[in-house]
Amino acid sequence: MRHTEADLSKQNLRNAEIEQLALEQKTKLDAERTVLRDNAAKKLAKIPSVSPLMTTIVSRIGEFLLLMSVGYGLTLFYPGVGPDLDRTAYLVLSALAALIFCVAAEFSGLYKLHKLLNPKRHLSQLTLCWLVTFAVVGGVIFFTKEGITFSRGWAFAWIVAGFFFMMSARFIGAGILKHYNSNGQFNRRTLLVGGGQNADEVVATLNDSPDSGVTIVGLFDDREDDRAPSTSSGVPKLGGFDEIVEFVREANVDTIIFTLPVNAEQRLLTILKKLWILPVDIRLSAHAQKLRYRPQAYSYLGNLPCIDVYDRPLSDWGLVLKALEDRIIAFFAIILLSPVMLAVAMAVKFTSKGPIIFKQKRYGFNNELINVYKFRSMYTDQSDARADKLVTKGDPRVTSVGRFIRKSSLDELPQLFNVLKGDLSLVGPRPHATQAKAAGSLYEQVVEDYFARHKVKPGITGWAQINGWRGETDTAEKIRARVEHDLHYIENWSLTFDLYILARTPISLLKTENAY
Repeated sequence: MRHTEADLSKQNLRNAEIEQLALEQKTKLDAERTVLRDNAAKKLAKIPSVSPLMTTIVSRIGEFLLLMSVGYGLTLFYPGVGPDLDRTAYLVLSALAALIFCVAAEFSGLYKLHKLLNPKRHLSQLTLCWLVTFAVVGGVIFFTKEGITFSRGWAFAWIVAGFFFMMSARFIGAGILKHYNSNGQFNRRTLLVGGGQNADEVVATLNDSPDSGVTIVGLFDDREDDRAPSTSSGVPKLGGFDEIVEFVREANVDTIIFTLPVNAEQRLLTILKKLWILPVDIRLSAHAQKLRYRPQAYSYLGNLPCIDVYDRPLSDWGLVLKALEDRIIAFFAIILLSPVMLAVAMAVKFTSKGPIIFKQKRYGFNNELINVYKFRSMYTDQSDARADKLVTKGDPRVTSVGRFIRKSSLDELPQLFNVLKGDLSLVGPRPHATQAKAAGSLYEQVVEDYFARHKVKPGITGWAQINGWRGETDTAEKIRARVEHDLHYIENWSLTFDLYILARTPISLLKTENAY
């Protein structure tokens, strides 16, 4: 009996030692992964991200202007084009030919990033587009009987010179793009969720895709066994599922690919519930799925078939259009409203001591903190930069001028400069102060999906504001209604929707019952 008790005691001691050793190993492994994750995020944050779309837009415009300039420039130096001839016709023809070439190149896919990076591999396509251009131009001249208007020597010189300058620009541009893409600035930063064999297959497929435009920055998995080793095909495991959100925000990740099988439905739903608030594309790898869908159900990253789960609200042309809308309208609004802003600034300055402009930290795109500008509406010694206490009706902290400019929203006008800086948009969810509360609780504690508002840039006005949800949020229902309207805007964004909200904003400002 005593022998048995002694054996049990030794066994319990050994079990305790094993558990302690396992705990120490796990703690050490977690610490190593934290360092690895932090280093990876810092490294990626230092690498500027370059928009492939903007690069291709600049290439199109630049090539058009170059070819038109070469054609017209030859008229200034070619002796066959005398001073008595109308050079306007040459300018029009040069512009037409340049446009035809750009259209032909567009249909041939020659403005895709991987082709801009490797013009040598697509020399035959470029040559064909150039020949097609002059065949079409020649046909136009023939059928319009305008052949006598143009010098044939000039046309031949332009064919040669234009092709030379176009190819030179392509090769020089490729060198510049390769320099900027040395650290993958043009590639989509991609994260894998789930390791093991499925992750190995995904990595192999992407690596075998020559023009995938994807850089895999790491993977996350909660499992600590053979199903999820520390690396998958050289891609390091950076942590568990709970660390994904913070890493994505710090590292500016573009895409998340789930390599987990479809039959892990509950795990997928649990993780997706955490990740859908992020401004990223979320894809489910269909590479290893036994269940097959119609071809139209798939999108592709290189050769990897994926099922789209979430798309970022604004991307590609949407980002360009919204950026143009913001900058152009904000610029002219500042000019038109400058007398009003000057009057408000003088009123603030001469009625109370302190600065004219009040800066406040607020949540911006992707949960980043930004400085938002406002005309100061409170006494300087009673200002509340963190908004620990929201302004209420008859609040003694608000100056006499402050009450007027807050009710009329004139205090928000300096945020037009935030728009020019790129911190804000004209239209979007309103940026809230970091400690703003509803019914005594922080907004994110009241509304589970609160941070999904930050998938786009915040705005000066928004769908919630023109529907009456502006001003004080003293109840949970008010902030929930505001968030619901913000999410509706994000999911249904369009340029016309923005313009509609802007047109409705002056009318909505007349309703001041909740603005203090």
